[in-house]
Amino acid sequence: MSDQVKFVLDETHIPKTWYNLTADLPKPLPPVLHPGTKQPIGPADLEPLFPMELILQEVSGERYIDIPQPVRDVYRMWRPSPLIRARRLEQKLGTPAKIYFKYEGVSPAGSHKPNTAVAQAWYNQQAGIKRLSTETGAGQWGSSLAFAGALFGIDVTVFQVRVSYDQKPYRRALMETYGARCIASPSNETESGRAILKQHPDSPGSLGIAISEAVEVAAKDPAVKYSLGSVLNHVLLHQTIVGQEAIEQFAMAGDDPDVVIACAGGGSNFAGLAFPFLGLQLRGGRKRRFVAVEPAACPSLTRGKYAYDFGDTAHLTPLVKMHTLGSTFIPPGFHAGGLRYHGMSPLVSHAKELGLIEARAYHQKACFEAGVEFARCEGIVPAPEANHAVRCAIDEALRCKKEGKKETILFNLSGHGHFDMQAYIDYFEGKLVDRDYDEKELATALAGLPSVAA
Repeated sequence: MSDQVKFVLDETHIPKTWYNLTADLPKPLPPVLHPGTKQPIGPADLEPLFPMELILQEVSGERYIDIPQPVRDVYRMWRPSPLIRARRLEQKLGTPAKIYFKYEGVSPAGSHKPNTAVAQAWYNQQAGIKRLSTETGAGQWGSSLAFAGALFGIDVTVFQVRVSYDQKPYRRALMETYGARCIASPSNETESGRAILKQHPDSPGSLGIAISEAVEVAAKDPAVKYSLGSVLNHVLLHQTIVGQEAIEQFAMAGDDPDVVIACAGGGSNFAGLAFPFLGLQLRGGRKRRFVAVEPAACPSLTRGKYAYDFGDTAHLTPLVKMHTLGSTFIPPGFHAGGLRYHGMSPLVSHAKELGLIEARAYHQKACFEAGVEFARCEGIVPAPEANHAVRCAIDEALRCKKEGKKETILFNLSGHGHFDMQAYIDYFEGKLVDRDYDEKELATALAGLPSVAA
């Protein structure tokens, strides 16, 4: 057999619950702290930003949380997503390994992000909220929340990181098609945006800055809530339908992954695929390797410090313990805009500290090389973010070839690259450069970490 082999479930197999890794962790997650008092925060502290149902999910220790039927009804538009065996890629590499990918690019917005956008929009609608503010890097999250807002009658304002706003006009057009308002960040619409522009008029922006702007809008207006596309526990929770479906699809395939791989920026895409498998392991199942792949230009897991830090640049958010490059760190403007975040999800960071997962960093040219090879074998053009997972999966398959091992590799193809073709044009024209972060800037950003008593 040389063709792709797909393992497709029907809609009756859409999971009825989300899986919460915190229930199975051998050591609890460090608490979220109030930035003023440095004491653990309570649900009331988060009420200006989120509806109570999402706050309760954020702090929940329950293993499974029911997915509301209206959310599952929307999921039926594209879920379950296919699990595909990449036989052509295996043949091209000459590897004894089996390579599978879970394809999340089948959603209306073209990535995994609607898995949480739909849930968050529904919970906000139930709480009577009519307006949401958010940030986006490459635009996958912004377009997903715009899509969800259109379904549930919510106005969405998106602060898009300036470098991505300029690089990816079609993402902006998609957000506007769904009815959202898209603003380049840093902007003149918020105090935090104006402060950055005063210091750096040509700032390329960062997710930390865009988060500050979106949080400020929500904090100042009781009619507006804030919505986040990664990092927080409830966001990772909603993504676990990806891994839960994959577990069932592997049973259908009569196989089981030895290595589970996904790119990691804030952590939701990696967690969505890996956490359900990791949960099996923590409850006595077989051991696997879990590899989170990040950009070498913004390497929070591989080069960041595990410490309490702000989630945004203007220091409007609570303090969370995570792998961080410092909240003021601004990474260079590489094409995987969704991975340009200074910190990593507290849950993913905690799993790394416990030795449950590995992390690896790649430069962008090697990732695009892998994405092109994958596209020429399997026909799908990956998003620049997903190329990091493709690169790692190919490297793992080549390791198996060298070692003569017949391992099974699974990676998350978190989105397609149809709105990112300028990045591929730049790659083919030799304009793509491997940018490294500024070591002095990183040292300065880390020196500014908030002091928290041990």
